[in-house]
Amino acid sequence: MRISSRSALAAALSGLMTASGCATIQQLTALRSVDFSLAGVTEASIAGIALDQVGSWEDLSLTDAGRLALAVAQRDLPMHFQVLVLADNPADNPAARLTRMDWTLLLENRETLSGALTEEVVLPSGEPRVIPIAVSLNLIEFFEGNAQDLLELALSLSGQGGAPKQVAVRASPVISTPLGAIRYPQPITIVDRQVGGDS
Repeated sequence: MRISSRSALAAALSGLMTASGCATIQQLTALRSVDFSLAGVTEASIAGIALDQVGSWEDLSLTDAGRLALAVAQRDLPMHFQVLVLADNPADNPAARLTRMDWTLLLENRETLSGALTEEVVLPSGEPRVIPIAVSLNLIEFFEGNAQDLLELALSLSGQGGAPKQVAVRASPVISTPLGAIRYPQPITIVDRQVGGDS
């Protein structure tokens, strides 16, 4: 039986789509097997005051205390820090390529700001990767209090002191596949413990 060139082309395309589809499923399975968790918060500062050597209000100099009080009075209290997301790809899992991750930062279960990581991150098998998310926000837009209260909040959020506060990231990872970029089926909420795809 003679096969036309059109039939041959259709068969070839069908085979290619089947192969690409299998590769896509493998990539999606690989990403769903990656464990995402928070590894901490680093490089925190508030109103230009680095928090790595501050444990409480009493640790501030008079100059820094005055700067913080002025920032609160002006309702412009910039806080900068990095949230470290740990991506742990199991040793028996294929490597995954994270090409984008849209994220929303939650502080004490309150949505603050959103952004996107656009640099590709390769997640090799059995090699955890730390993915830093740079955050800049006006803390007083989301929380009220005097200068001392807000400093204590900032210290707690950054893990520098005070009672623990909840920091979480709601993320929608995107991976590269032979059929193009594929977004994670559902957003995941990343906290300071391992989470699954249905969180």
